[in-house]
Amino acid sequence: MILPAEFYDKKTVAVARELLGTFLAHETPDGLIAGRIVETEAYLFENDPACHAHRGKTKRNAVMFGPPGHAYIYFIYGMYYCFNVVTAPEDVGEAVLIRALEPVAGIPLMQKRRETEAAKSLCSGPGKLAQALALTPALNGLPLTAGPLTIRSHESFGSEYRKPSRSQISVSTRIGINVAADLPLRFCIKGNGFASR
Repeated sequence: MILPAEFYDKKTVAVARELLGTFLAHETPDGLIAGRIVETEAYLFENDPACHAHRGKTKRNAVMFGPPGHAYIYFIYGMYYCFNVVTAPEDVGEAVLIRALEPVAGIPLMQKRRETEAAKSLCSGPGKLAQALALTPALNGLPLTAGPLTIRSHESFGSEYRKPSRSQISVSTRIGINVAADLPLRFCIKGNGFASR
């Protein structure tokens, strides 16, 4: 089941937690590519200078101020793309960065794009997963409630996948940033070997 728009229209920290265990799926011309979300980071409009929207609306971050449940994809370090989910009510400017996936579908396509067969290296970081799933600026601003890019519920790829309980989720500070790095806004499924680090 594809998650509805109202799933994203709530506090960003709650969405970051609840996305764990769901599935990011991309219907490409080459076939379906999907992974289970195992690591997220929340980015907040207020008191969070690491958030792109912190200083207000710009051409680059305008999608963050739009309706929740849309893709926000940007280029970073002149090297790779990052995929975010827009959250909170319209005009707030918040999002959840998807940091890592556990590959579940289209793995040969991921391996080809990433030029590696190592399963745990395919999507263990925001740049890696964007490359593996072919997430580009062409998808920026698109709704996640209708293809080609969607987020699907916990049971979408088999009964062996379950929603993690609160005790199965670890909370820590965010990584890979220089400001507001002390905020506990990173969430992971405990013990999952596909997280970024």
